[in-house]
Amino acid sequence: MLQFRLSDTQTRQYHEDGYVIVKDLFSPIEMDLLIQVAKADKEMREGGHVMKDASGRASRINITSEERDDIYTAYVHSHRIADPMEALVGSPIYHWHHKMMLKDPLVGGAWEWHQDYGYWYGDKCLYPDMASCMIAVDRATKENGCLQVLKGSHKIGRVEHGKFGEQAGADPKRVEAAKKVLELVYVEAEPGTALFFHGNLLHSSGPNNSQHSRWSLICCYNALHNKPFDGPGHGQPVPLDRWDDAKISEIGKRQLAKLQGQLVGA
Repeated sequence: MLQFRLSDTQTRQYHEDGYVIVKDLFSPIEMDLLIQVAKADKEMREGGHVMKDASGRASRINITSEERDDIYTAYVHSHRIADPMEALVGSPIYHWHHKMMLKDPLVGGAWEWHQDYGYWYGDKCLYPDMASCMIAVDRATKENGCLQVLKGSHKIGRVEHGKFGEQAGADPKRVEAAKKVLELVYVEAEPGTALFFHGNLLHSSGPNNSQHSRWSLICCYNALHNKPFDGPGHGQPVPLDRWDDAKISEIGKRQLAKLQGQLVGA
């Protein structure tokens, strides 16, 4: 597979809008393997944190900075994510953390409007030189609570965050003011589509009112020059090494066989 790189137009779009959508960054075969592994992975399905929104509906988030011999880590180190991410951040990067967001049918809750840097500021990162890549694992639609973004909101700068339900969220008055002047975009996406987005982009998602799950994998990165000035933060501030594209299938197939063996032996 040829090494993926963003076009000049896509790069300009990221800096202007705070995000860029890349369709079919990962193949149907790779996405099918990822969802098979995730659904066979008891730790993924039952671990992590259950987070309630302001109305009491819950979604599960499984987040880690730990790097393992697993398919999730293979995505983190993929050239297709890491190379464009480093170009967008404009600096050498390191793995901050990665997470699976599990929004199940009919019960999955909303995620309040927030900026990722609204959280990471508290980890003592001086600059918002941080970004994420969200990969649609399931098909994402308005009905099952796809991501919503305010186009260009990264230019507002960091917004104060507080507690709403069990989630931290951005100041609602600021969000409402931003909604009046910025376009709200629903990021509907097919499996394998990737969204690269700035740490200060305001985003949220609605509840899952459909019969279909909405799972996504989000890989988050920080600039090496931006490691926390006081405390450990997330991840290890070492340059991110790149793994060959074939590692996703190689590691994923090995992991799936192991997980299926555990299920048979249970």
